[in-house]
Amino acid sequence: MQSALDISWLNLGVFSLTLLIPYGINKYYQLNLTREFSISLLRMAIQLVLVGLYLEFVFQQNSLLLNIAWLSIMTIVGASAIVSRAKLPRKFILPPVTVGLLVGLLPILILLFTVIIKPEPVYSAQYLIPLSGMLLGNSLSGNIVALQNLFTAFEQRKGEYEAALSLGASPSYAAAPFVREAMQKALAPILASMATTGIVTLPGMMTGQILGGASPMLAIKYQIIILIAIFVMMSISLTLSLQLSLKRAITKEGRILAKFLEK
Repeated sequence: MQSALDISWLNLGVFSLTLLIPYGINKYYQLNLTREFSISLLRMAIQLVLVGLYLEFVFQQNSLLLNIAWLSIMTIVGASAIVSRAKLPRKFILPPVTVGLLVGLLPILILLFTVIIKPEPVYSAQYLIPLSGMLLGNSLSGNIVALQNLFTAFEQRKGEYEAALSLGASPSYAAAPFVREAMQKALAPILASMATTGIVTLPGMMTGQILGGASPMLAIKYQIIILIAIFVMMSISLTLSLQLSLKRAITKEGRILAKFLEK
């Protein structure tokens, strides 16, 4: 089985010409997304190149402090992205989301690196950073969906919430149906993905390992571990993010302090 084949920058540039298709669709249907397309693509390319250069340096150094620093940056940026996309005030939501991501991520990483994978050294950047990125990245969308649905429910079903409070229910009890629905909607995509993995889709990590020359069965073992880790971390981070957000964003009397920044 051959190792991963290199891709020249010229070939990468040629393949990028396929971007004319979504730009053409945007123009034909008057989606008015030209600026968003361009900014997103440019940021993606610049960020990935810079990260690639940095990761080559990190992999060479393989320093515990550098790894911890990069993991901290990934978590903070991820939490910030969740709050921004959910369009909720950072003052109330950013700390709970950050705690939720960290508490969901760290135990899973410790278990993976000390019991399952056991790289040398145990904090090997080659494993720590890509695996952390996959876990955090897959938790972003779930947290966004959960927070948006929770605070949308407070606005759209305000009467139901206030009626429960007037009958003597605590804010947490009155909000429980909203939390339940928010979690169900946030977990639905990962459940659908797991149910169809292997038949409908071949996940990115498995595909990447196979393209890199790894045995398909080895790639499958890693993919099963990663999907389980993603599901567990997402469950933990969602639960903590929502519960801690409720504590920060709702007064003891039940008044909602956090509102959407824009409609």
